[in-house]
Amino acid sequence: MPEFIPSSAMVIVAHPDDIEFGCAGTVAKWTRRGCRVVYVLTTSGNGGTHDAQYTRDTIGAHREQEQSAAAALCGVTEVEYLRYNDGEVVPSLQLRKDFVRMIRKHRPQVVIAMDPTTMYYGNGYINHPDHRAVGVATLDAIAPVASMPLMYPELGEAHKVHEVWLMMNGNNDTWVDISETIETKREALRLHKSQVDDEAVKMVDRWAMESGKGLVPAEDYKVMQLVKREEPKPEG
Repeated sequence: MPEFIPSSAMVIVAHPDDIEFGCAGTVAKWTRRGCRVVYVLTTSGNGGTHDAQYTRDTIGAHREQEQSAAAALCGVTEVEYLRYNDGEVVPSLQLRKDFVRMIRKHRPQVVIAMDPTTMYYGNGYINHPDHRAVGVATLDAIAPVASMPLMYPELGEAHKVHEVWLMMNGNNDTWVDISETIETKREALRLHKSQVDDEAVKMVDRWAMESGKGLVPAEDYKVMQLVKREEPKPEG
C-alpha cells in the first residue's frame, strides 16, 4: 500500500519549537510531496527564557522569528501566531473558537495535534500544561464544532477535518519513516537558538531511533480517521 500523504495539513501546538521536537520530519516529508502545511502557534513562547535581558514582548518576537525560519526550512510558508501568554493557556471557549477560525480558514485534510491525555514522559518530564490545554481545545474545535454550520457561523464556512494525528502520545499506531528528512528536522530545531543546544538535538535523534525501533529514524502518532480514506484505484 502506498504511503499516505495528505493534500493539506495543519499543525496546532502551544509553543515555538514544539513542532521541531514532535513532527518536523513528517512535515518536511509531506511538503516535499506537495502537501500544503500550515502551522498554528497558540503562544509565541513569551515566557520561555531564563535570560533577564528579555521581556515578554522581546522574547516572544524573537521566538516567532526562530519559528518562521524553522517552518520555511521544512517547506512551510504559512504560520499563524495567536499570541496567547505562555504558561497561561487553558482550554477556553475563546481558544476553541480561535482554532475553529483557523480550521475553517485553511481547511486542512489532516490536523496534527498535541495529545491532551499525556501527563508525563518516562520518569523525568511532566508534560507542560499548555500542551495539554492546546490538545483539549484542538480536539474540541475539530469534533464537532468546525464541521457544524450553525456553530459560530461568523467564523466561516464549516469544514470537516478528515484525520487527527496525535503526537507526543504513548499509544501510537502509526509510524512515519523520516530517514530522508531527519537532517532537516535537526537543522530546524537548531534554528531555535534561544531554546536548544546540541544536547537537545542529540535527544531528538535518540527519540527518533526509539520511535523507529532502532531500524530507522521515525515519528509516531495515534491516528484517528474521522472520514474513511478512499481506497487507491488499481492500475490498468
